[in-house]
Amino acid sequence: MSNPDFTRINTDVLIIGAGGAGLRAAVEAFDQGASVTVVSKSLLGKAHTVMAEGGIAAALGDVDPQDNWKVHFSDTIVEGVYISDWRLVEKLAKEAPDRVFELEKFGALFDRTPEKKIMQRAFGAHTYRRLCHVGDKTGLEIIRTLEEQALHRDIRIMDEVFITTLIVEDKEVLGAVGFKLRTGEIVAFQAKTVIIAAGGCGRLYKVTSNSWETTGDGIALAFQAGAVMQDMEMIQFHPTGMVWPPGVKGLLVTEGVRGEGGILLNAKGDRFMLTYSPKKKELDARDVVARAIYHEIIEGRGTEHGGVYLDISNKGEAFIKKKLPGMYMQFKEFAGVDITKDKMEVAPTVHYYMGGIRVDPETSQSNIDGLFAVGEAAAGVHGANRLGGNSLADLLVFGKQVGLAAAKYAKKSKEKKISDKTVKDEISRINAFLNKQSPVNPYSLTDRLREAMSKYAGIIRNENDLLTLLKEIREMKKQYRDVGVGGGIKYNPGLVQCFELGSMLTIGELLAMSALERKESRGAHFRSDYPKKSKQWKKNILCVKFGDKVRLATSKVKEMPPELKKLVPEEVY
Repeated sequence: MSNPDFTRINTDVLIIGAGGAGLRAAVEAFDQGASVTVVSKSLLGKAHTVMAEGGIAAALGDVDPQDNWKVHFSDTIVEGVYISDWRLVEKLAKEAPDRVFELEKFGALFDRTPEKKIMQRAFGAHTYRRLCHVGDKTGLEIIRTLEEQALHRDIRIMDEVFITTLIVEDKEVLGAVGFKLRTGEIVAFQAKTVIIAAGGCGRLYKVTSNSWETTGDGIALAFQAGAVMQDMEMIQFHPTGMVWPPGVKGLLVTEGVRGEGGILLNAKGDRFMLTYSPKKKELDARDVVARAIYHEIIEGRGTEHGGVYLDISNKGEAFIKKKLPGMYMQFKEFAGVDITKDKMEVAPTVHYYMGGIRVDPETSQSNIDGLFAVGEAAAGVHGANRLGGNSLADLLVFGKQVGLAAAKYAKKSKEKKISDKTVKDEISRINAFLNKQSPVNPYSLTDRLREAMSKYAGIIRNENDLLTLLKEIREMKKQYRDVGVGGGIKYNPGLVQCFELGSMLTIGELLAMSALERKESRGAHFRSDYPKKSKQWKKNILCVKFGDKVRLATSKVKEMPPELKKLVPEEVY
């Protein structure tokens, strides 16, 4: 029965997010016989996956024949500093090659070796050349390919829809409520299963490689609905983002530049990675390179715009234009720099959230029945630090897994009805942001939050800063009650900002609390007051919602089976 206040849509599988993870899940769920609806808050094809440039990590052994899944497994566990879920990593390493070949069958075009095999490039902390790529536009090729697959199936795709809440009863998800940005129409999605595939939360910081959509909506929706969060202190700073001009500050400079032979120099012309990491140099782990750059800048050896130099000009024009066409265009158009002749200015930029929704490694289901998570919204694969190229492998491997698991769950599940009252209560909550008396501006509060996150929870953290940050966030949460904008629901970016700010405040608090709790330095989380790694902290921090409060718990990292343990070097303390 229709309701004049809102529209109901019934579906077996509702996927929130239309990036690589969401689209791969949609294709799989549909092929398993489920009805599938994908919603995206931005336009289809505008997903953050497009920003992943360097390649997909998969041990094909096409360039270095000695590579195999066991080495990839070991590299991933070591890079995650031993707090990844070993089962998720095992699946990632074993299945990534098949997913790459499958993507090729779907129509993706990879760069080739002279023998017509898939070309693979070097990336930081990978033992072998492992990244399958399409120049430096790999993410774009993935989105193009998966979008085409989704559009050729009977999958309902709704872009410019903002989801405001998940509906959960008796620890089982019933669906979600949101509004269409173009019309202001409220939609209640009744779904047997929901997959969160809405990415990370890079926009929580001032300088980030992430596109504007990445405000943690999916992670926050799941947390508010009662899902357990994991590793929320672990956010990755990519070593190389653009620093000039200001309009493009933070825009990613792919690791592919270093993978193809680019070197880092300080303002004096010293190749400083020879000091910080004499063996691996520019291709050490991302946290190591990012901290090295940070130290050079704060010690006064940075460039005039507060970065360092990245130089690949010695490789020659033809090589650079063939291997890194996107980077060539990016610097030429945005910075007026010709990277075939001149150096790039770069500095660390917030890039990837290793933390997120805790999931079952076999199904990608959260602790809420019928609620699944995949891609950057899910935790567990990358531990304390992500290997470059593993995010694209992750979304392909677990996109397939989650689509299969959600379709299976939906087949066994009865249709559940979201009551009219539940939807009307949510409509009232949405409308409460509109036309308040003397509202707090959501944009200025967002700026204040980003400023505080960048100042107090950046590359290097300490107890005083984190306590200051928590105090500020809790003060902002009080002010958030008075946030509001004028106008109606239709085409109102200010209203969207109100909801995004709510998500960012939620995640900022969880990040700060978890960072305060982890009294050691591990991977992307570096504490100047606890600069060493500690055996006692070989565990995951969990965040659980209890009423209006957050409770932290810890979970010991699951012991690896002996056959996997012997693949990985002993952890050094």
